[in-house]
Amino acid sequence: MSAHAKILLTPSEMASVDAAAAASGLSSFGLMEQAGFAVAAAALRHCPGASRYILLCGPGKNGGDGFVAARALAQSGAVTAVHALSASGGWSGDAELARLACPCPCLPLDDYQPRPGDLVIDALFGAGLSRDVPPAVAAAIERVEAAGLPVLSVDLPSGVCGLTGQVRGKAFAAARSVTFMTRKPGHVLMPGRALSGVVDVADIGIPDRFLHSHAGALRLNEPGIWLPLVPELTGAAHKYRRGHLVVFSGPASHTGAARLSAAAGLDAGAGLVTIAAPQDSLAVLAPALTAIMLRQIDDEKALSDWLSDATIHAFVIGPGFGIGEKARRLTEAASGKPVVVDADAITAFATCPQRLYAAFADTDSPKLVLTPHEGEFSRLFPDIADAADTGKVEKARSAAARAGAIIVYKGADTVIAAPDGRVLINENAPPFLATAGSGDVLAGMIGALLAQGMPSFEAAAAAVWLHGEAGQAAGPSLTAETLVPHIAAARAKLAAIQAGERGDLPRPTAGTVVARPF
Repeated sequence: MSAHAKILLTPSEMASVDAAAAASGLSSFGLMEQAGFAVAAAALRHCPGASRYILLCGPGKNGGDGFVAARALAQSGAVTAVHALSASGGWSGDAELARLACPCPCLPLDDYQPRPGDLVIDALFGAGLSRDVPPAVAAAIERVEAAGLPVLSVDLPSGVCGLTGQVRGKAFAAARSVTFMTRKPGHVLMPGRALSGVVDVADIGIPDRFLHSHAGALRLNEPGIWLPLVPELTGAAHKYRRGHLVVFSGPASHTGAARLSAAAGLDAGAGLVTIAAPQDSLAVLAPALTAIMLRQIDDEKALSDWLSDATIHAFVIGPGFGIGEKARRLTEAASGKPVVVDADAITAFATCPQRLYAAFADTDSPKLVLTPHEGEFSRLFPDIADAADTGKVEKARSAAARAGAIIVYKGADTVIAAPDGRVLINENAPPFLATAGSGDVLAGMIGALLAQGMPSFEAAAAAVWLHGEAGQAAGPSLTAETLVPHIAAARAKLAAIQAGERGDLPRPTAGTVVARPF
């Protein structure tokens, strides 16, 4: 991955990059031409057999890109038509120059009637859309959908918010999108990711220094961010140096989730894993465990006594545990170590969240990792969750700041946020990870990396990435039980990346881009 491919520029940050590039002396119209030419090239490369190339152009710079693309397509000999949201005018600056240079008549958007063989090039609104699309655009989207035509979107499908990935009224479902310099949050957050199709990132000539100087703290979750902190096995390693993870079990009727977490922790590299269980669970757990150890812990006093003479490095509490006062007391008792609070333990603090935050407040760096799915997030942070115009990134960032914790806001687009404002969006998770017990596995993996000494933010991010890779290795028929053995394949892939970074293996070269048809 290139140095800036992991950067996600928000729409406002991209506007700042554009402004800085223009202020430096780069021609803003020249940049628009490069963008439009990239769109035309993608259309011809990926849909060469279209009978017509239909440009739907909006009133701003996105529409200007569309006019440039229409000019390039027409000059190539392709049958090209332009339909604009405001066919009578309304453009200014570079967009007006692009319209004047376009040889195609500018027809009203309402006049476009889809035909078989059309390729629709959507240049109506880009990533900066912050309101619902107007009725004329919604109607055009419906006509295109009804005709089943392929759509190539300029920057981002019209109707998708570039900041949040949310749909503003109605949105195109593009087969392909062409964006510029970097992807935007809306390309990787759901449902924008699903609507963007294959995303091509075109370099239009803006120097990297402008990207780096205006980029915020939002990045894609990929190994280059946390790889140097991932523990590597050496000749000096032994079980205690690899960390001792403790997973709390619930009552006898609910031990399965803890066993999944513990097994995942062991496969994710912890040197020792112990399940701490109440007395009534011991008889159920003992026959099911081999490499995983078992300890009777009935209350916080028993835990404190054990902590006084045991080498323990991290805890996981929540999977199958129950939502009562016991969960709260044990979490507080464990708070001197890194703790993953998941599932039932999150819900246990829903009525008293400040009690949870206070237990972990007196630390130099966050020791608390919260792993809520959408429902659990709403229970613990109801006011943040209910903010209608706020996307998943800002919600996770606000929750992290409030809790003083690492937030792993789970989903197809899992967001990892730290109290200092750092945010990562994960994109390697296959859809078949949406299965019962998958979150228990993830909690154990995070706990294992914490036990091995990784900082909480990086441990959470690395575990989320490894979880996605394990899911891909397991395939569409995975269950939580079959997911755990594939953690080894994910770790092997990461080890190969580590070796490549050190130079032990040949570094991978940039792959050839293979054109894929719509």
